[in-house]
Amino acid sequence: MMDIKEIQKLLPHRYPFLLVDRIIEMEPSIKAVGIKNVTVNEGFFQGHFPGHPIMPGVLIIEAMAQVAGILAFCSGASEGNSVYFMSIEKAKFRKPVVPGDQLRLEIKVLQQRGNVWKFSGSAIVEEKVAAEAEFTAMVTDREI
Repeated sequence: MMDIKEIQKLLPHRYPFLLVDRIIEMEPSIKAVGIKNVTVNEGFFQGHFPGHPIMPGVLIIEAMAQVAGILAFCSGASEGNSVYFMSIEKAKFRKPVVPGDQLRLEIKVLQQRGNVWKFSGSAIVEEKVAAEAEFTAMVTDREI
C-alpha cells in the first residue's frame, strides 16, 4: 500500500535509523500494518551480539513508533510536523528477532486528543508476538 519512497516522504528518518520498509494496511485514525525486513547487514548486529545477532528491543519499539507516525500523518497530522515519544508502557519482549526475520508491525490507535496520540503495537514474526507495547506520542513542529 505504501512503498519506501512514500514512507520517506512522511518520515524524517534515514539509514541507519529508518526501520520500516513497507506499509501493507492503513485505516486512518484506526490502525496500520508495516513490514520491517531484518537482515544481517543491519549495523546494530555488529555489537548486539557478536556471534549471536539479536535485534535490540528498543529498535523494535522504534520500528512500531515509526509505523505509528505514518498512521498519524495518514490520519490528518501535518506532514511538516514530527512525532515524538512521550511515554512507553507495558513493553514486553517475548521472542528474539534475528537476521532473516520479517517483522509485521501492527499498530492501533487507542486514543487521540488534539496533538497527543496513544497507540498499542505488536511486532510479529511468523505469527508469534516478538514484542508489544503501548506508547504515547505528540505530533508537533519539527523545530521545538
